[in-house]
Amino acid sequence: MRERTRTYRTVMALSRPVALWGRLAVEGVETLPEGGPLLVVGNHDSHWDPVMVGVSAIKRRQIRALAKAELWDVKTLGPILNGMGQIPIERGSGDKQALARAIETLRAGACIGVFHEGTRSRGGVLRARSGVGRLALEVPEAHVSLVAIEGTSNLTGFPRRPRLRVRFFDPVGGQPRADEDPGELSARLLAELRELVPPSLSYRKRAKQAPPQ
Repeated sequence: MRERTRTYRTVMALSRPVALWGRLAVEGVETLPEGGPLLVVGNHDSHWDPVMVGVSAIKRRQIRALAKAELWDVKTLGPILNGMGQIPIERGSGDKQALARAIETLRAGACIGVFHEGTRSRGGVLRARSGVGRLALEVPEAHVSLVAIEGTSNLTGFPRRPRLRVRFFDPVGGQPRADEDPGELSARLLAELRELVPPSLSYRKRAKQAPPQ
């Protein structure tokens, strides 16, 4: 499967100044296999997360993320997302069609990116979605990599510069096992991530500081 499409490269290049402003530090990118099915699973605290993960991994892989279907409703954004190879998913509805497409794309040797919690944490503790485990177990030949993302919730605090950090690593508990339950597998992987990166408190701080409507 052809990777790093022109649209994808362009979007990542345009996002690079934001990464530089955020003093992005990247660790462990060398642990990402350069070819073959790859599932990248991360924590999700900000809408900047997929962009910063993409910028961090661009030299190794193009990440085809499962993204909320509402983004395709934006007239100018849909074609860009399609050009980047992103996959729309209806959140909270157990979108079997999106999962089937992700499985097919992963089996074809692509890199799929997904967030455990299905949506931004907004500073709260969310449960792991079983779809991550199902995706991993349906394609046992896929390598699973975790990505811990820090600092993206502070990107809106202009002019104060944040410190962004993206860390790729293999699960300490090992790759998925055939006998694992999808929900338990998802919970195991999320627990490893949240041990490193607890839900961001910056969102809650901003909510408290915001003037009443």
